[in-house]
Amino acid sequence: MVRSGQVAQFGFSNPDRGQLGLEALDLGVLRRRLTEDTLTKVHRTDFHQLFLFTAGTGTTMVDFVDHPCSPGTLLHVSPGRVLRLPTGAAEAFMVLFTPAFPPLALSPFGPVRHLVPKAELAVFSRAVQELRQEYRRNLLTNEPVDLLRQLLGALLLRVARLPGSVAGQGDARFERFQQELERSFASTRNAAEYAARIGYSTRSLNRICLAATGRSAKALIDARVTLEAKRLLVHTDLSSAAIGHRLGFSEATNFTKFFARETGVSPGAFRE
Repeated sequence: MVRSGQVAQFGFSNPDRGQLGLEALDLGVLRRRLTEDTLTKVHRTDFHQLFLFTAGTGTTMVDFVDHPCSPGTLLHVSPGRVLRLPTGAAEAFMVLFTPAFPPLALSPFGPVRHLVPKAELAVFSRAVQELRQEYRRNLLTNEPVDLLRQLLGALLLRVARLPGSVAGQGDARFERFQQELERSFASTRNAAEYAARIGYSTRSLNRICLAATGRSAKALIDARVTLEAKRLLVHTDLSSAAIGHRLGFSEATNFTKFFARETGVSPGAFRE
């Protein structure tokens, strides 16, 4: 766990072609580009990061979970999640892209880590290589990005259909709830308000959430608030009271009670 205040914020920036919302590169290239301090610092981005590990082993921390990475591991880190880049001798293909670039989107609510089945690993590797080749061609020719966009879309479809990829995948009702939760978790924790905003009764929303995840709407709302509280406690210097206020708690004591109920420890103890 890192000390409070160490999180770095990064916006998308392609050093090869500034206006292109995608970059395909090797993890080794990224490591050479960054300073040692940046490599070890926890950071947060406004763009997606895909890693397909090809050799060696290492560990990548995403939102307080250390993910072991070896050949065949695929990581998807969506915007807003906190990340420490892979440690160890792991090698990986990487694709960085803005939310607006692909023709379709990976759910930001899906799992971070996937294991690509051995039977499909060659297909995934080929899909990434084709994307990299088209990316390099585009840098030289400055042609329209239609094919590059479609190749990324095809890769994302392959990721989306990996076993266990997304809870509630294909349920547009649950996806609307997730999107509304991401917009509003800091302003309301009332399940009835979320239900009304997406046009369902509270009972219907609970059925949708239970079918998708096995958890009630209220449990998912509280889990999202707790995750953001953890991020802010560990990766900023904000006081517990300030974090509670940012997350919609009118009194610091209410935030402390909520956090202790959800995690079993006080905000201060978690930060330590």
